Amino acid sequence: MKKWNTMALKSPAFGKERLEKLRGSGMVSRSRVKLWMIRAATSVLLWTCVVQLTAISETWGPRVLKGWPSCFLQESAAIAVDVREDPVRVLPPKRVYKNNGYLMVSCNGGLNQMRAAICDMVAIARHLNVTLIVPELDKTSFWNDPSEFEQIFDVDHFIISLRDQVRILKELPSRVKKRVELGMYYTMAPISWSDISYYQNQILPLIQRYKVVLLNRTDARLANNNQPMEVQRLRCRVNFSALKFTPQIEELGRKVIQILRKNGPFVVLHLRYEMDMLAFSGCTHGCNKDEVEELTKMRYAYPWWKEKIIDSDMKRKEGLCPLTPEETALTLRALDIDPSIQIYIAAGEIYGGERRLRSLTASYPNLVRKETLLAPSDLGFFQNHSSQMAALDYLVSLESDIFVPTYDGNMAKVVEGHRRFLGFKKTILLDRRLLIDSIDKYRSGLLSWDDFSTEVKRTHADRMGNRVKRIAIPDRPKEEDYFYANPEECLQPLDEDEELLPNSYSSSSI
Repeated sequence: MKKWNTMALKSPAFGKERLEKLRGSGMVSRSRVKLWMIRAATSVLLWTCVVQLTAISETWGPRVLKGWPSCFLQESAAIAVDVREDPVRVLPPKRVYKNNGYLMVSCNGGLNQMRAAICDMVAIARHLNVTLIVPELDKTSFWNDPSEFEQIFDVDHFIISLRDQVRILKELPSRVKKRVELGMYYTMAPISWSDISYYQNQILPLIQRYKVVLLNRTDARLANNNQPMEVQRLRCRVNFSALKFTPQIEELGRKVIQILRKNGPFVVLHLRYEMDMLAFSGCTHGCNKDEVEELTKMRYAYPWWKEKIIDSDMKRKEGLCPLTPEETALTLRALDIDPSIQIYIAAGEIYGGERRLRSLTASYPNLVRKETLLAPSDLGFFQNHSSQMAALDYLVSLESDIFVPTYDGNMAKVVEGHRRFLGFKKTILLDRRLLIDSIDKYRSGLLSWDDFSTEVKRTHADRMGNRVKRIAIPDRPKEEDYFYANPEECLQPLDEDEELLPNSYSSSSI
């Protein structure tokens, strides 16, 4: 050690040389730091661009980014059937926020009623800065479908695609689950059609107090209008991007669409003439005495169907009943729908069976259903799972050349809005009140066929799913236009030479 020190003292040049090296290395280090900072800044900038493009593609992708593949575009439908290459997935960054607690959700109703509710609950959870537990689906209603969320929707995609907005877990953390098992949580049904401020002021304090809140009813619990833009946009993002069906359902949907496309264009007819619909609505026009009695018994058997005594004839004249198959056939013919076109019936079992479908089949012989297009082995897994069957109909409805709902139920409304989002695809929104009046006049001889057809076409000229202003009716949300039927906040911006027309009708009057 002493020798080393002596050498160091006797070699001043060594110290000077080392100092110069250290200085040089310092300059190199600073250069490397600068280079690293430039690279980091560039990476952040590029990542930001990717995230923004991803968000744009999710909201306006079908029209703005026309080159991007989409399973919903007709141009890409055939390609999607044959090409199975999975694109490299860019994950959005996780949103970091202080968790205010856990929100559990128990949905009620059919598939599309639950679909809209899930969109609302995600937006609410994001606004409240809470953790959302994957929603529980309805298994006890009329449809009696035992399907779990992950059997209908791609749950991993749902969680990952929204991680930049809200934390979603498949189940409660173990320590929190123990609290719930001990009954240490709060359950309630939120008030229907509430503003987001209701959840901020009423629900959030409950979550902060109890740590876990279960909302046991979710249908129509968030207002249609006057909500913050970020809430409305997130509702759309969940509906149009995050809620993908399972690969099995998507694959079978593509198969049905491919079969239909091989035979040319097709119409999807959402013929809402199932037993439950008729029993619930009390609409019995065209039914025989035994059928009327059967439907009435069914209505009284379900205590949560509040309306029991119903005047079917009056309700029909007011346009509040679904069209019968016979009325539907007349309407399609009056609208000059080609008799040779394929008509895919998106519905459950039609009440009255082939007897009630006779006139529709006579007018449109190319009447098909998923059960006639697919082998029994294809549908075996879906039997007794009405929501999964409805998911197939949903996919086919989006891809159809024309979509015609005969009643404004949840599926009709949600598909209508989704088709607007996909580029205002043709959706014939039937004015049932005026239709019934014209049909009765034609049947009684007061209108000739030509006059009847002219009247029907005139009535529906501006009811083709085009761009219209969503009607808002303060203090009467049930009577105003449904957000998911016309999510105008999420639609492609108007062109410079395009004018937004006032809505001359409300969906409640259809």
